Amino acid sequence: MLVAFLLTLVAGGATSIGAALGVLGRGTNPKLLAGGLGLSAGVMLYISFMELLPEGARVLSGGVTDGRGTAFAVLAFFVGIALIAVLDRLVPSAVSPHEFAGRMDGSHGESELRAPDEQAADQALRARLLRTGTVTALALALHNVPEGFATFVAALQSPEVAIPVVAAIALHNIPEGLAVAVPVRRATGSRSKAFWLASMTGLAEPIGAVLGYLLLSPLLSGDAMGAILAGVAGVMVFVSLDELLPAAEETGEHHTVIYSLIAGMAVMAVTLIVL
Repeated sequence: MLVAFLLTLVAGGATSIGAALGVLGRGTNPKLLAGGLGLSAGVMLYISFMELLPEGARVLSGGVTDGRGTAFAVLAFFVGIALIAVLDRLVPSAVSPHEFAGRMDGSHGESELRAPDEQAADQALRARLLRTGTVTALALALHNVPEGFATFVAALQSPEVAIPVVAAIALHNIPEGLAVAVPVRRATGSRSKAFWLASMTGLAEPIGAVLGYLLLSPLLSGDAMGAILAGVAGVMVFVSLDELLPAAEETGEHHTVIYSLIAGMAVMAVTLIVL
């Protein structure tokens, strides 16, 4: 269980990488970002459909997959999608995690004199950016809770599956850190505030793991475990299709996204065969 928690902590901690990039004022290479997000989506989709969902069906069938177990696994899969979709709808679209605010140009701290109306407009912009960054941080924290639990459950069930899941979610969390750090840095001018606020959103993942375990630990066996595995597969599929791929496509590197998606599936397939 300690290993599962540490893996979840690593996945959430990747948000700090994005936060660091944001406060340092560095942009993200479009091809690199598209490739990373596409690779993450490929890994998560392959694991969901080829590992977690079939394993959930097998557990629900009592060790030998049958029609009844498969039906319950499919039901749990779509329940998982429905739950994460409801959480996603509770987040205003203007601050939704897949609206990648990290594309905004960084502030260079110019100190030239400007007209009063320009200064007033700048102050209004800074206030709006601070509000946006803060609300985005809260939204991401709420959003990361089920991701943390999904990572934790995958690690409990199968470490060889959990490691690529951790890598995929970690890559996904880097632009999330940017999404918070960039507007907060521009609004406050403080690198430390921007970094720590963005980094704290990643802590929601290990918190989600702990809360999920405390609430659901009696269920982490038998048929309930099978249903949870299938539900986690649904969560991962939704995250991939609703967040990773749209964010990757926003870079304008469509072919890079597709090739990376396929590469992620291939890497995951080879990894599972070897392990």
